Amino acid sequence: MGNGIALMIELMVAVLLVMTIGYCWLLNRRLMKLRADESVLKATISELVTATDIAGRAISGLKQAVHDCDAALGERLSHAEAISRHITEQTALGEDVVRRIAMIATAARPGPLRPDQPPANTQAPRPSSTLAAAQAFVRRNQERQSAA
Repeated sequence: MGNGIALMIELMVAVLLVMTIGYCWLLNRRLMKLRADESVLKATISELVTATDIAGRAISGLKQAVHDCDAALGERLSHAEAISRHITEQTALGEDVVRRIAMIATAARPGPLRPDQPPANTQAPRPSSTLAAAQAFVRRNQERQSAA
């Protein structure tokens, strides 16, 4: 009987060893799969780092482009403001010239013949007639300058 119990124990140890070998084989397969996934993960991380670097360079380029556009827009805005001031000044000068021409045209009209007689035309000069007079004046002045 002593040999029977020893044989049973030996068989149980052998079965446990076979189970341990099977479990180690299964664990080895899982570890190999994990290592393969690790190399794929490393490749993915490497691609992600590369894409991040490219995106960083693109953002830097965009920042530079925004800075350049801002500078160009600022220059254009300053130029436009200067032109606007110039146009405003020229408009004021033009209005002054038209006012003077209107005064000249009013003064050049024939007055009443007698002091007790009211003026023939008491209406203010029409803008179209003042404009026509101003344009004729400018043409004559330009003709004089080109002839000289």
